[in-house]
Amino acid sequence: MATEAKYSIVREVGRGSYGVVYEAVLNKTGSKVAVKRMHCDVPENVELALQEFWALQSIQRQHENVIQLEECVLQNGRAFQPIGHRLRKSDSHLLLIETCLKGRRCMDPKAACFLWFVMEFCDGGNMNEYLLSRSPDAQLNNSFMRQLSSAVAFLHRNQIVHRDLKADNILISHKRGSPIVKVADFGLSKVCQGKGNVNQHRFSSACGSNFYMAPEVWEGHYTAKADIFALGIIFWAMVERITFRDGDTEKELLGTYICQGKELIPLGEALLENPNMKLQIPLKNKKSMPADLCELLHDMLAFNPKERLDAFQLEARIRQISYGKKRQRSLS
Repeated sequence: MATEAKYSIVREVGRGSYGVVYEAVLNKTGSKVAVKRMHCDVPENVELALQEFWALQSIQRQHENVIQLEECVLQNGRAFQPIGHRLRKSDSHLLLIETCLKGRRCMDPKAACFLWFVMEFCDGGNMNEYLLSRSPDAQLNNSFMRQLSSAVAFLHRNQIVHRDLKADNILISHKRGSPIVKVADFGLSKVCQGKGNVNQHRFSSACGSNFYMAPEVWEGHYTAKADIFALGIIFWAMVERITFRDGDTEKELLGTYICQGKELIPLGEALLENPNMKLQIPLKNKKSMPADLCELLHDMLAFNPKERLDAFQLEARIRQISYGKKRQRSLS
């Protein structure tokens, strides 16, 4: 990847529409890292790559449940240039930004252009694969809900709205024995300018994955609370193991939906069509979750964003639910 062979790529571990992820090692220490390569050949890809970079670079201190960026390297032809807020912006870096602003490629069209993200390595794959390969476990679900609530509250405190939360974008690490979740994939995220409450910022570009999008995202007028709706979908599907088949990849994915005949309608889209629709929580078994978790999910999936919890309220509420907590034996 670099002229001094700082890293050695071991194998490809994932591939998506906008990039490829590899397992690699830092040659100096032999430690594992994940390397994500994003092709910056067209303005749309450049924008996604820069949004991911800006979001991860804007975090001043790390959070255990947010993927850690080690460094970002811009490849322009055979030249490799580390980029970061503390480094002087190279000509190539500025041309990337110009490409994004002008909507056309401003770099040498003959030269390969990539952004390489070097991040901490997660050995457990993504949360979707991890959970579906195991039997349901209330204590594990509780742990994941707490960790994710903490991660999203941290991002919102740092004025970052993820906008594409789903189980495939959450990674699992076993560095300390028990599984640790890591929110990743910040290509659609937004770093809000200025201080104050992140929920006051408004967004208009509908983006994300259909089955996790809040009703207001479908309309194109939404706030950071769209992240809470997506978390609600993930939590509900995780607890009851509700899945659907992805139409493109045929993969089984965690997610809740509404059935209309043989058609599966994303919950947000269904609520937009019928705001008074009553959600059937739990869907499968009334004994599968306690009343306080049912109430929490209703508050996360409220049609009206004003009635929906924000990330900070969720972080406090999640600690109080009885679901998945170890029952202490009474002493006689």
